Amino acid sequence: MDVQAILFDVNGTLIEINTDDGADAIFRAIGHFLTYQGIDLRRYQVRDLYFQIMKEQQQVSTEKYPEFDAAAIWRKIVAGNMSDYTRMLPAAKLEQLPCVLAEMYRGISRRRLALYPRVKEVLDILKTEYKLAIVTDAQSCYARAELNKAGILDYFDPIIVSGDFGYRKPDKRLFQSALDQIDVAPKNAIYIGNDMYRDIYGAGNAGMKTVMFNSDQGTKVYHDTKPDYDISDYRELLNVLDITR
Repeated sequence: MDVQAILFDVNGTLIEINTDDGADAIFRAIGHFLTYQGIDLRRYQVRDLYFQIMKEQQQVSTEKYPEFDAAAIWRKIVAGNMSDYTRMLPAAKLEQLPCVLAEMYRGISRRRLALYPRVKEVLDILKTEYKLAIVTDAQSCYARAELNKAGILDYFDPIIVSGDFGYRKPDKRLFQSALDQIDVAPKNAIYIGNDMYRDIYGAGNAGMKTVMFNSDQGTKVYHDTKPDYDISDYRELLNVLDITR
């Protein structure tokens, strides 16, 4: 293979992350926090508004694979429930509040965030040979922060986050956006993911070779889609690329 670039999915591929997006603790804590912004909502009201607005976003989207916008959800909740006290808050604070709320939601929902074994060790080798990029389904308010927490943010450029585009994988435009930024043809790139539909089908449809990382997350079967390679340990990726350690 004439591989010039390696693109990665994040959650379930590089990072093992577990969240409980419906946890009662999320909405209780955010309801309490909103009190200090002059907004009086009970936890069940916060929860109902959050999921209602998310559903509305997806319903009005014209995309085949619509992505929600977490910051926009919180922006609408804040705007629709402001008090006079809220309106008196500094403009800079109000502007930042939706992303802060999105980060809070994600942080409280998170149960685990850790690199899979050997990820950093292998990335240290790959970065000397290839251009490395990310294509992930996530929200900008927290995607880069999670990569930073895991200690691998600086390995990748660009970092393509679906929340910035309004559509999700397997839409091939996300993969192509990364390839365009690094000026690499699809035939000279390989994509590593853990989901047969969003990652393997999506990247294959965009013209890339694909590697399935067999974690315990993600869809493992999608019609007759097959990856070009399967790995269960990141050291196997070096063998795929014929790199001598």
